[in-house]
Amino acid sequence: MSQNSVQSIERAFEIIEALAVEPKGLSITQLSQKLSLHKTTVHRILQTLLNRGYVQKDPQTLCYKLGVKFVEISSLYLNNIELRTEAHPFLRELVAMLNVTVHLAILDGCDVVYIDKIEQVNSIRLYSSIGKRVPAYCTALGKVMLSKFSDQEVEKILSTISLQSYTQNTITNIEKLLDEIRSVRERGFAVDNEELQEGVRCIAAPIYDYRGEMIAAISISAPVSVLPPHKDEENAQKVVETAKKISHRLGHVEEKKT
Repeated sequence: MSQNSVQSIERAFEIIEALAVEPKGLSITQLSQKLSLHKTTVHRILQTLLNRGYVQKDPQTLCYKLGVKFVEISSLYLNNIELRTEAHPFLRELVAMLNVTVHLAILDGCDVVYIDKIEQVNSIRLYSSIGKRVPAYCTALGKVMLSKFSDQEVEKILSTISLQSYTQNTITNIEKLLDEIRSVRERGFAVDNEELQEGVRCIAAPIYDYRGEMIAAISISAPVSVLPPHKDEENAQKVVETAKKISHRLGHVEEKKT
């Protein structure tokens, strides 16, 4: 990155920080004077921030204020902090109960992003870490979170990437994948049958917030010997129950079946 680019980024942050303490906003002239920057520089940076929603311009006063994009980002950040805080004790219970590795994750486009992970001592080493991204289509976490979308939406999301094979079990045919996701909707949990990492199986269940929106998922991961296919229903029940407890802590009220 060039020195000019770094300088522009620094100036952009100076403008953002100046606006953050001025609820009524500041004009280009005021920002220029306050930060000792040329008006042309201030205007150029403000236009970029304006185009991306990070600042807004009052049509009456012509002053600039912080935009709603900061609210969106802050909400996502705070939600993830709350989610991790509320979920963590339940994740520990699940680890102790089943002697497995447990993940908490969110969906970002076509990827699953791990936001928490608890490993059982002496467990098999998994290729996962907090902050890591993995493809949604070949993970239990991803398939369960994709299930909140319609078939058409799932197809559109996955059309932007190539469905590559990680193991001989990876589903790379879109129709087969849609069938799998339909099954996930019906049973309420998803299974990764050695689709991302050979020898490792996973079971995932969704987490809902107070609005009834699916915002995350939890999964258990372990060698096939610990999570054999014939015990999927039994193990899935424990994952689903844990996910429900976390959802309840986030204010979700489960609809009663009639």
